[in-house]
Amino acid sequence: MLGTLPFFLLVGLVLLLPVVVLAVEAFRVTDPVTYDDVWSTSAITSVTSGAYGRAYLGSLQLSLITAALATVLGLGLAVAMLSVRRGRLLRRLLLTASGVLANFGGIPLAFAFIAAIGQQGILTALLAHIGITVGTSLYSTTGLALVYLYFLVPLMVLTITPALEGLRPQWREASDVLGGSGWQYWRRVGGPVLLPSVLGAFVLLFASAFAAYATARALVGSSIPLVTLQIADALSSNVLVGSEAQGKALALGMVVLVGAVMLVYGWLQRRASRWSA
Repeated sequence: MLGTLPFFLLVGLVLLLPVVVLAVEAFRVTDPVTYDDVWSTSAITSVTSGAYGRAYLGSLQLSLITAALATVLGLGLAVAMLSVRRGRLLRRLLLTASGVLANFGGIPLAFAFIAAIGQQGILTALLAHIGITVGTSLYSTTGLALVYLYFLVPLMVLTITPALEGLRPQWREASDVLGGSGWQYWRRVGGPVLLPSVLGAFVLLFASAFAAYATARALVGSSIPLVTLQIADALSSNVLVGSEAQGKALALGMVVLVGAVMLVYGWLQRRASRWSA
């Protein structure tokens, strides 16, 4: 018990204490007349409507779409990688590249895309030189989703590969012996076994996309309603009195939502671990 005390102290200081402080400060609002801090629920109730509600909706839509696309693309890429015979070198290269790309984000990632396919990017200029015009703007929701896929797809590959490797060859052999087709195997055996892992990976990708900030800030600024950008604007605002409370209330909502998502992820991981025992 004593050996785990430093761990629980670290968890309390790094995770629990900031959440408690955030929860308390979200209910403290600066009075615009007296400039005194008063207890109020106005900041909490206002984050579900108006610009703040649209920011939550924008983040949810972007996260769901990019997580779904990354789940499909990453799963297909991982299945193709593992199905290659004698592809041990290819597997190592792909997993190494996925580990690097999954952690490549923020301002460097946004700058790389701007330099490559921005309005004055190298690839855009080369395509224009041969008469091909890139129709999709990088500085839109579609462009931001494309950038998010750059690190979400590799993250999906890293997350789902152990689950795919956990599918035992004896299950497929038993299905073949009993006269089952490939579709019947995936529908009745492989699919149900793999489903909790796929759903868990989707939840993880959703949480990662929902919490992303630096890439969106560097790429689109405040032109797209996202909750992380709204939090930064509220905390750094020098115009509206009491806007800090709005930012803290938005952040508290994010903590609650991401916490619920990660609880679902943990439950799905426990379901998936039953088949790896």
